[in-house]
Amino acid sequence: MWGFGGKCYWGRREMNREGIVVVFPWMSSQERHVKTYVDLYGSLGWNSLVCHSPFFNMFFPEKAETLAFDMLNGLLEELKIRPCPIVLASFSGGPKACMYKVLQIIDGKCEVQLNPDDHQLVRDCISGHIYDSSPVDFTSDLGRRFVVHPSVLKMSHPPRMLSWMTNGISSSLDALFLNRFESQRAEYWQTLYSSVSMGGPYLILCSENDDLAPYQVICNFAQRLKELGGDVKLLKMNDSPHVGLFLTTIIMFNQDHITCHVTAETIMAGCSD
Repeated sequence: MWGFGGKCYWGRREMNREGIVVVFPWMSSQERHVKTYVDLYGSLGWNSLVCHSPFFNMFFPEKAETLAFDMLNGLLEELKIRPCPIVLASFSGGPKACMYKVLQIIDGKCEVQLNPDDHQLVRDCISGHIYDSSPVDFTSDLGRRFVVHPSVLKMSHPPRMLSWMTNGISSSLDALFLNRFESQRAEYWQTLYSSVSMGGPYLILCSENDDLAPYQVICNFAQRLKELGGDVKLLKMNDSPHVGLFLTTIIMFNQDHITCHVTAETIMAGCSD
């Protein structure tokens, strides 16, 4: 599914499923970048619905909203056939580029609306949340830093022309939208905190050496979720790349441990038959 603000597609769509992981990758990611995650979730019996967001979604919330609405309609097609647990898995800037708009639509806080029955169906199925190198704070230069960061580009050094282009685009967008950043930033964090009301545990992964997703920002987020009543598991790596921390846990823990922390816990918190 191609939308005004990005692309949604089923990475895995099997009739026999434990649940559905809705994946919000880092900005401007491609299918090949998330295949490893889709395969991992599939090995645990979970289908994957992937939402790729372009760079400009950070500056144009209406684009993120359109993509979120398209994704929810595709998800509802499956849930109306057979409800199942849903886990929202966000990577890097994925929450700002799309996921927070999904939460707002579910809460009825956007111009686009689902009907009341659809609102309730999705809410009842939300069973868990995964944040990998996420959420990141929303600042005016964040998009530029993401686009040229080696771990996001999957190359050691970004092309010089790309750096020049993104610097120029970012400066132009700053001039146009600087006054909107603070209000959007407050709305963004409040929306993420409000997800506690939907229930389900949180698995948050971060690294002490991540310059795009600073440890203190993520630690403060986890602490606030706990204060609001959230069931939060924070896993900190001493030295790990930006994004990909969930895969790092596979090396650190055996398969049974991962299944216990991710699959069983979310199913137990999932929607009833």
